[in-house]
Amino acid sequence: MAGLGARRRPDLEALTGVRSGKGTFYRQYRGAAERLERVLDALDTISRALVRTVEGPETLVLGVVEAAAQHLSAEWVLFALVDGTLPEAHPRQLVLGPDGTPQSAEDPGAPLPEEVLGHLQSMRAGHLVPHEGAEGLEHHTHVPIELGGGVVGAFVAWTPARRNIDATDSSVLRILANQTAVALQNSALFQRSQGLLVRAESSYEQSSRHARELALRNVELEATQRQLGAAHRREVLDSERHRISRELHDSVTQCVLSAGMQIEVCRSELGPSELASPELMQRLEMAKDLTRRAVEQLRSAIYALNHDADSGRSSLPEALEQLGTVHMPDDLQVLLRIEGQPCELSPDVEHALFRIAGEALFNTAVHANASMAVLRLSYRVGEVMLSVADDGTGDPAELRRVLRLAVAEDVDGHHRGLANMQARTREMGGSFQVRRARLGGIRVAVLLPLAELDEGREPDSA
Repeated sequence: MAGLGARRRPDLEALTGVRSGKGTFYRQYRGAAERLERVLDALDTISRALVRTVEGPETLVLGVVEAAAQHLSAEWVLFALVDGTLPEAHPRQLVLGPDGTPQSAEDPGAPLPEEVLGHLQSMRAGHLVPHEGAEGLEHHTHVPIELGGGVVGAFVAWTPARRNIDATDSSVLRILANQTAVALQNSALFQRSQGLLVRAESSYEQSSRHARELALRNVELEATQRQLGAAHRREVLDSERHRISRELHDSVTQCVLSAGMQIEVCRSELGPSELASPELMQRLEMAKDLTRRAVEQLRSAIYALNHDADSGRSSLPEALEQLGTVHMPDDLQVLLRIEGQPCELSPDVEHALFRIAGEALFNTAVHANASMAVLRLSYRVGEVMLSVADDGTGDPAELRRVLRLAVAEDVDGHHRGLANMQARTREMGGSFQVRRARLGGIRVAVLLPLAELDEGREPDSA
């Protein structure tokens, strides 16, 4: 048994820190256990204080000071940083008195003891002299706070007479001090990063708002530029129309009127003369009628040139109706057909379609010997079609040949009507066709692609 007891002593000493299990050593064992339990409680309190880093330096400093006071049962605890160190940490000094109320050392709520004030001044100046182990200082400890190899502050504590400060307490306070330095630095970095994040979010919001405003201004600017461009084009077109109308009125119309007057003079001079055969008189009458019709067409063209197609109307169908009823001769019946759902087109497209319709009807009235023309405007999804068909004597194959010659070789101004219609259509990215009409004459058709028709209206079921 003695041998067994000798083998168990090292194990007992390793587990309890006591060299014997006899009753005379029980008090030592209980003291060691109490110190161990106190150290564990202190470490738990310290960890709960240090994890409050993200709550800000103020909350962190208060937590570690309260942890030190709780572990030592201290009457006074002083925390202070050396002036110039950790500039982002606030508060830089904190005092916890016997009543447990934290006070700012810079502006305390009640007068502080002289000893506390003296240590505070020394700590702020960097005169940090450790007090552990000094004789007569069992109730006073001074632990520096170190960071990066230098001292940035300190903890000072005063305990009551019943509470002595031992080596275990000093070790716990050194752990608290070192971890406090790291936590203060981390808290400062976290607060700085939070400030940078707030400023970055604010800058991003401002940038986004400026981008939206710039996009809106850009849209407004583009709309203004389009309006200015359209106004400039209208001004140029108006000037050219007025010039052409003056030329037609002052030269061509006068020449046609003069030709008609000369024909009338010839008829009056021939009179009932035997030279005036019925065939000759019939030809003179036909020539007079042709000059009259030519004057009517010239006046219609002059009227159309002097009146802007976009003024005094609200839609393209109304302008086409006016073109067919007002500006065409009485012996040509013009029927207008509108298919699909009418919608607003751009000024350039409406102007091009109106001019093409006018040119086609003019050709029908002058060259086709037609009595009826059908003007058809069809609104479709993504495109619009305009066609003019007549019951005249025109040959579509001959007109296509004339069109090819006019585009390739015509330099004297003849046969420019078809070429002008084709050119306007190609400028708009469309197609131009000349075919046989169901009425028996010519059918001129223009098809323009319009992507904007896909937006803002339902598809045409027809």
